[in-house]
Formats: sequence, structure tokens, C-alpha cells
Amino acid sequence: MARITGSWLSGPEAALPKNTDGREQVYRGELLGFPQEGPGSLVGSGRRLAALMIDWLMAVGVATLITGDFFDGKTSTITLMVWFAVGVVTVGLFNFTPGQFVVGLQVARIEGPIRVGLVRALARQALLVFVIPATITDIDGRGMQDRATGTLLVRSR
Repeated sequence: MARITGSWLSGPEAALPKNTDGREQVYRGELLGFPQEGPGSLVGSGRRLAALMIDWLMAVGVATLITGDFFDGKTSTITLMVWFAVGVVTVGLFNFTPGQFVVGLQVARIEGPIRVGLVRALARQALLVFVIPATITDIDGRGMQDRATGTLLVRSR
């Protein structure tokens, strides 16, 4: 009986998912049933980072308006709170944050074209606060926050 996990002698390729005919995955999202290019295809880290920077700069601007001083000690905490709240509400209601909308991305569920919902958006955003889950990705480029919540980031246009 073969072991599912392989052994340390198998090398890193032992953990890669295989297609039904035994071939390796050709592009990100192939085994999940997503297209290689165009709307609905999985995105790379460059667009993700651009969307995050837009969202973060927007949160810094709102926090600066609230505190009245850019270099105040409270600004960083309020920035995180604004970023968290905007992420939960917008992903829960619209499936994208303002930064993701500008860059042309959308959070999608693996099950199909279903709204992400507030509970999944809350869990996803809570994991993103710690930064590390987003840096650990699988073969499809999905971060730990996406794997834990059953979501992924796709192109919307």
C-alpha cells in the first residue's frame, strides 16, 4: 500500500497535485477548473500586491483624517482598523476591495459563482492581518487565507 504523503526520498515533486491522466499541472488553477488567461483566471502576486498597496494607502488617508496628524502614534493602529473594516465589508458585500476593483481583481469561492459572504470575508481578513499566511502559497498561488476560507483571487476583467 503506497503512502499518500510520499517519503523524504521522493523529493518536492511528490507533493505536487497530478491531473487525472498523471500529468503535472500546466498552469495555476487548472486542477480547480479555472481558465489559464482572461476573466476568471487566477492572478499572480504582482497584482495582489498592487491592490494591497492601494487599499493600504486609502486606509492611511482615512486614518490621517481621523487623527489629524500623519505621524501620530495612533495613526498606524487606526490604519489597520480601517483596512480591516473596509476589507471585511467590501469583500463580504461586493467580492472585492477598492484596490482589487482598481486593479481588476475579485475574490471568488471555489464552489462556484457564489458571493463570498461576511463570515468568510471576516475570516479571510483576520488571517491577512498577520501577513505571513499571505506569503505562504500553494501551487495555484493561493495564500493560506484563501485555502482556509475556500476562496481565491481571480481576474474580473
